[in-house]
Amino acid sequence: MPMPKPLPSSMSDPSQFPRIGVLPSGPLDSLADVAGVSVGHCTLDAGAVQTGVTLIRPHAGDMFLNKVPAGVAVLNGFGKSMGLLQLQELGQLETPLVMGSTFAVGTLATALSRQAIAQHTEIGRDWPTVNPLVLECNDGYLNDAQAFAVQAEHLAAAAADARLDFAQGSVGAGRGMSAFGLKGGIGSASRRVRAGAEPCTVAALVLANFGRPQALTIQGRVLGPLLQERLNAAAAAGVGPSSPENMQVEKGSIILVLATDAPLDARQLGRLARRAGAGLARTGSDYGHGSGDIALAFSSAYTLPHRLSEPMPSIAMLHEACLDPLFQAAAEACEQAIVKALFAASSVRGRNGHTRLGLSELMPDWPAYVSAGPQR
Repeated sequence: MPMPKPLPSSMSDPSQFPRIGVLPSGPLDSLADVAGVSVGHCTLDAGAVQTGVTLIRPHAGDMFLNKVPAGVAVLNGFGKSMGLLQLQELGQLETPLVMGSTFAVGTLATALSRQAIAQHTEIGRDWPTVNPLVLECNDGYLNDAQAFAVQAEHLAAAAADARLDFAQGSVGAGRGMSAFGLKGGIGSASRRVRAGAEPCTVAALVLANFGRPQALTIQGRVLGPLLQERLNAAAAAGVGPSSPENMQVEKGSIILVLATDAPLDARQLGRLARRAGAGLARTGSDYGHGSGDIALAFSSAYTLPHRLSEPMPSIAMLHEACLDPLFQAAAEACEQAIVKALFAASSVRGRNGHTRLGLSELMPDWPAYVSAGPQR
C-alpha cells in the first residue's frame, strides 16, 4: 500500500488542528510572536537519513555580548543535552538555542562554539569560553543515527534560514521524531495575557518525540484507544509500524522552549519553565522512565551585557503575584504546540523501511472524535 500523501507543514489555518484552551493567540500563533525571536530549520531527507537541525534565535544581535535571561526545568533527566549546567547556574543564554538528534549534540556544540569564536577571537583566550546550548531527542527509529549525518554546515543552513514564518511538523530537528506511535516533530503556539498593567506574550516551541499511543489526549478527550485501533489497521494493511501494539513504554523525549516578552528574572523564568509540564501532562505524558523531558524559558524584555564596562540593565521585574496568567499561558501554549506538532507532521519512511504516519493522515475524521470522545 502506498504512503499517504503528505499534508502541508503550514499551521496558519486553525481548522487544521484542535484549538486548545481559552486564551487568545498572537498573530502568528508561534514562538515568533515574541518580538525579536526567529526560528530556522535544516532538514535532511535522504533514505535512511531522516534528521535535521532547528535553531532558535532569541534576538537578531550578538548573543555572546548581549545575553538573554533564561531558566530551565528538568522534568525528567533522561537525555544528553549540553549547556544546561551553566545555564542553571548563571541564568543566561549566550548562543542561539539549537535542537537536533542525540548523536549530533557534540557536532552542533562545536559548530556553535566556532560561530561564536568567529565573531570574537577573544573567546577561550582573553575571555571565558562560550556555553553552547544544544538540546536533543533520539530520532533513531526513523533515522540512521550511526550515520552521524549532521555536520557544521547544517547548523549554518539552519541559522541562515531563521525567519518569523517558519515551518512546523516533519522539518528540521523534527524530521525523524515520533510521538504517540505517530509522526512527531516541531510545533509552536502562543498565548496573549495581561500580567499586571501590561499585555504580555508567552509562546512555545516543542520538539515532540514522546508518548504511548494508548495515552493520547486532545482537548481532554482520550483518543488513545481509537488511535491504537487505527495503527493496528494500518499495520495490517502494510502501512506504518509493523507492531504498534508493542508501544507500551514511554521512552521518547520532548524539548519545550518558552519565550516571553514579560520582564522576568532567571528564577522567575525557571518557574515559568516548570509550567510547561502542565501542558505536557494534559496530552497524556507520564514523564516515563526513558523519556527525557526538558523545559526552558527565556525573556526578550532585556539583555545582559558580557562586558564588565557596560552597566547591567535597570528593569522593573514583574511582581510575583502577577505570574499566574503567564503560568496559564505557558501550559496552554505548550499543549497547543504539541497538538500542532502532531497535526502538522506528514508521514515519513526512513531507516530499514520504518514508517511513522501523520495524525491528520491516519485520522482525517478527527473532529468528530475530539468533540465527542471520552473526557479525562
